[in-house]
Amino acid sequence: MLDKNGIAKRIAQEVQDGYYVNLGIGIPTLVANFVREDISVEFQSENGVLGMGPFPYEGEEDADIINAGKQTITTLPGASFFDSAMSFSMIRGRHVDLTILGAMEVAENGDIANWKIPGKMVKGMGGAMDLVASAENIIVAMMHTNRAGQSKLLKKCTLPLTGVACVKKIVTNLAVLEVTPDGFLLLERAPGVDIETIQKATEGKLIVNDNIPEMMI
Repeated sequence: MLDKNGIAKRIAQEVQDGYYVNLGIGIPTLVANFVREDISVEFQSENGVLGMGPFPYEGEEDADIINAGKQTITTLPGASFFDSAMSFSMIRGRHVDLTILGAMEVAENGDIANWKIPGKMVKGMGGAMDLVASAENIIVAMMHTNRAGQSKLLKKCTLPLTGVACVKKIVTNLAVLEVTPDGFLLLERAPGVDIETIQKATEGKLIVNDNIPEMMI
């Protein structure tokens, strides 16, 4: 199985040269650490940053430079800072090429629920609803099951929806899956994980073709 860094490292392979990418809170923030050095990528955070870099080394943090999750970040040469109105103009204007989000649940038709945690106090959905409504390419980064061992890839979401039929691809600690009209298409297995394990951990319809390769990370 992959850990959180492994999930982020695999998702970094989806980032292409010249992309503007929004990184959500949680695992997605780690993606900036693993993007290839030979490509140019602009990472955007909805609190008003364009040009985020990797996380700072310990002792080099600047408490005034943070992402949407209030984590300290670095910025690359040419980075810019702006207000939320400008940030969401970028998002709603579809100037972001790729959105990477975490999720509590994803349905087999691409619905996503990622802002309401049962029994927990939350401030709201943040910018997630704008992101999923505006982005054309959405990748979800999450664990395949919750802490109780229950699947997070469902036939139908049970939590309040953030977006409807919007997720394109999911990378979990077990697998890479594509959302299709017929269900979750298994594209890759995590190293050392067999198909049976993935099937048992997936409540929604899982489509398995022959010769599913292991992830290359």
